[in-house]
Parts: sequence; C-alpha cells; structure tokens
Amino acid sequence: MRRTGIAPGLERTFQRRLLRWYRSHGRNLPWRKTRDPYRILVSEVMLQQTQVERVLGFYDTFLTRYPTVEELASARPGEVREAWGGLGYYARARNLHRTARQLIRRHRGHFPKTFGEVCALPGVGRSTAGALLSFAFHIDSPILDTNVKRLLSRVFIQRTSPTPAHSERRLWRLSASVIPKGRGWTFNQALMDFGALVCTAKNPRCDACCFTDICHAYARWTLRGVDRRG
Repeated sequence: MRRTGIAPGLERTFQRRLLRWYRSHGRNLPWRKTRDPYRILVSEVMLQQTQVERVLGFYDTFLTRYPTVEELASARPGEVREAWGGLGYYARARNLHRTARQLIRRHRGHFPKTFGEVCALPGVGRSTAGALLSFAFHIDSPILDTNVKRLLSRVFIQRTSPTPAHSERRLWRLSASVIPKGRGWTFNQALMDFGALVCTAKNPRCDACCFTDICHAYARWTLRGVDRRG
C-alpha cells in the first residue's frame, strides 16, 4: 500500500483500463492538437466552469483575434472583454489578460515550467497549472477538475473523509499517484474524458464502465439495490 491507501496492483489495473478506453473513445478537441502553452492556457481558462461544447464555439474565434500571448498582452481590457463576449464569467477574461501581460513583463513572453511559478499567474489554480504543465510540457503533474474528482472518488474512496479539506488532500494524492510515469499528457486527458462521458454526475453510464468490478461507489449502489447498468 502507498500513502493513498490504494494497492499498486489496483492502480495498474486502473491505468491499463483507462488508457485502453481512451484509445477508443477519447474526444477529438482542437486544443489537444497543439503543445503551445498559450493556446492550452486559453482553452483551460475557457473550460473553467464551462462545458466543452460551449467552449468549442469560442476557442478558435478568440485565437484568431489574439493568436499569440504578445498580441493578447498588447490589447486593451475592453477589447479582450468584447472578444470574450457570450462566454460568461468575465473575471476569467480579465485574469487571462493579466496573465499575458505578466508573462511579457516578467518572463519575456515565455511560459514558466515550475508548478509554483505557473500557480502564481492570475486566475491559475492548482488544477489549471497541472493541466498546463502536463499538456504543454509533458510533465507528470496531477489535475483535479470536477470530472476527475468525481471519477477518483467513486472508484477509489470507500469512506467519507472527515472534512472537505481532508478529502481534497486525499484526492490530490490519488490524482498524482495514478499517473503512469511519463504518461501525464494522455492520462490526464483520459481522466477528464471518462468523467465527462461515462462517470457523469447524473445517471452515470455504469453499463459502459470498465471499472465496475473495482468501483466502491458501484458496490455501494449494488448493495442498496440501485441498478446503474442501463
């Protein structure tokens, strides 16, 4: 057992099955076709509190207007807000603009590659930082968005944590532990996709799930007579 309380053999089973599922069912999204940290940052900020389908209608348009971090940094705040129009949560646009200016001013337009420096960027939290490091720089950095939290909680956590803070720490340890060495890019994408497409918040598709035999949530539902097999 490791600090997560999960046996290494169980983690390997989870890794193999998730990667196999992702090879067949992973989503074809535009920000997965680039390693440009700026374009990845734009996608991650847009995806905060917003569904993928909605972001798809804004991502390319925004990048056509501001294709580089330099051009975004030189824009006026009102122009950036206008380009963000319709996507909502406008604090994200302000933070993205501030981040672009900070990258130019403090990093000469280059993105930092350490977790602490990335987290210091305006509006960039721990999960967004992990996504940027893993997707742009192939660093095995954990993520913990809503979909990943739900998936890891259901599969691995048997007992409720005493406090939300304890639960959060536990999930971060899990998210870091389950990444196969050198596979952070693929595995983090797979975690998000499985949570979004199969292990959904409402009416999870347990009939299409490859983890029912190891999933603690599924075991609890079965004991209560809840049929989640479709």
